[in-house]
Amino acid sequence: MTRVLVLNGPNLSRLGTREPEVYGSATLADLTSAVQAWAAERGLEADVRQTDDEAVLIGWLHEAVESRCDVVLNPAAFTHYSYALRDAAAQVTGAHLRLIEVHLTNPYARETFRHHSVIGPVATGTIAGFALDSYRLALAALT
Repeated sequence: MTRVLVLNGPNLSRLGTREPEVYGSATLADLTSAVQAWAAERGLEADVRQTDDEAVLIGWLHEAVESRCDVVLNPAAFTHYSYALRDAAAQVTGAHLRLIEVHLTNPYARETFRHHSVIGPVATGTIAGFALDSYRLALAALT
């Protein structure tokens, strides 16, 4: 099976309890189970991870380059300002690997500060606004 890293940034461990009117009632465990099932249907092995630590997320992107893994990345709040994460993401696509930026919500339908992504310009593509299905669509794009 082809391995794909599915990386989730800050506050996604709070899914199900953090603003359910915005993010829905599914938990990170629900997301992980769904992603692993969708990946298996497509002959992929999804290694799903979450961290609130920018340095850890950057390290995982470096790992993707070293291990030659495509990435599905929900950078969460780091989307809007983390140039360090942007540079690590650029290393993934610069190594001719694919990196799909995903978001549960549509950032353009939210607060103005969420309208800018520093990750998008270096990503292979961006999928946003489809709740958990954003991940399913990203996995489909990789197969």
